[in-house]
Amino acid sequence: MIAHCPPPNLLSSTLSHHPDSPPPPRTDTESMANDHQQDDKAHRPASQRSPKDSPGNPTTTPAGGDPEHPAAKSGGSSTGGFDTMLGQLVIRQGLVTADELQQCRSHLQSQTVGTLSDILLANDFVTRRQMARLRREFEARKSTQRIPGYRIKRKLGAGAMATVFLAEQVSLDRLVAIKVLPKKFTEDANFISRFYKEGRAAASLNHPNIVQAIDVGQAGEHHYFVMEYVEGETVYEKIARDRRITESDAIEILKQSARALQHAHDQGFIHRDIKPKNLMLTKGGQVKLADLGLARNIDDIEAAKAEAGRAYGTPYYISPEQIRGAMDIGPQADIYGLGATAYHMVTGQVPFSGKNPSEVMHHHLKTPLEPPDHRNPTLSAEFSQVLEMMLAKDLQERYRTASDLLEDLDLLQRGEAPHYARPKLNLSDVSVTMPVEPVEGPPKTRKPSSIDPALAIASFVLNVILLGVVLYLVFSG
Repeated sequence: MIAHCPPPNLLSSTLSHHPDSPPPPRTDTESMANDHQQDDKAHRPASQRSPKDSPGNPTTTPAGGDPEHPAAKSGGSSTGGFDTMLGQLVIRQGLVTADELQQCRSHLQSQTVGTLSDILLANDFVTRRQMARLRREFEARKSTQRIPGYRIKRKLGAGAMATVFLAEQVSLDRLVAIKVLPKKFTEDANFISRFYKEGRAAASLNHPNIVQAIDVGQAGEHHYFVMEYVEGETVYEKIARDRRITESDAIEILKQSARALQHAHDQGFIHRDIKPKNLMLTKGGQVKLADLGLARNIDDIEAAKAEAGRAYGTPYYISPEQIRGAMDIGPQADIYGLGATAYHMVTGQVPFSGKNPSEVMHHHLKTPLEPPDHRNPTLSAEFSQVLEMMLAKDLQERYRTASDLLEDLDLLQRGEAPHYARPKLNLSDVSVTMPVEPVEGPPKTRKPSSIDPALAIASFVLNVILLGVVLYLVFSG
């Protein structure tokens, strides 16, 4: 199983915008770049064996030639320059073979000007895009080697907005994950503020189902966020591998996720970006909620006003009220995101899809949800009812709190019917049949009943007597 840490919070669109569609509303969403994406041009098969450097080769480094290792420094004090380390980098990325690299070095020695990067580009061994990515990663690695108290081991992941490294916290001799912002964001005061806000939000939460925050700070030009290292996989990776997650496993993942949300909500925070990539699974099956980059305090009126009218979240899992940019976004938005995540888990498909973010979000607002058990007939009706209530567009029909959701999930796990989620009654499918007695022959005419003459006379006499008494009482008084 591959080791992972919470992915960087990325604020760009998950879906490419279709050229024929109107521009989507302003939205802050995710766009995870593939760590090892290769361009078709200049991609070369390469040996997995590290080359042996000849004596005097400037790329030779300590620690087995690993440029990421803290000991990989020139002059014993700082990391070597990019061109000095480039040979090792292109070998490790699989862009060239050892023989091809040696050819480039030989060609470089025959020239009076130029660098190794110039030779690699001129001979189409790498593209300019690949070279730029290598340079960014090198700068990020170099900066993290200067974070006091931590020893960088290797890169875990990278995206448009941050790079995450596996590191050792020297004082406690434990592994941690360090998220580092690129230098290009050091001049963006708003982005830096959001980065530290994420760290403070994570630090205020202490729960076994939430990735623990350890430290946040600045080292030189770079800002960093140290967090718990989670060894395992994301729910997104599990879906990609298994296609679907069983109902029983999904209920357990939902229960742990709901407990994390309950804690966050009790502390006054809403996550606003619940999705499969932000739910991590340890090897022991524990769920860890990650990435509080979009988290907001429920009582933060200033932030709510500043973000009013803008959609923050990921289009496939965003709630209707987030799409509208509502100011009073609350815990129910996270319940919707968890419901969309659960729908993806058990059906293998997101609730709504489209050609671009605008189309997907329009479906969240207007399109009726296809019941999950229609897409996966193995699901129980009761479980489907819970998911449909989590994904209700109307807040009045959605779970109000994570504790209410937990109550229904506990009942499902015990094989009982949920308390809050009930099947919807469709009146068009209901018909009432009134019983009709069969009629045999023509209707019978009812004969008037006969009156006894003696009884009639007695009744008349009694009425006369009563009338006489009344008259006597009236006139005698």
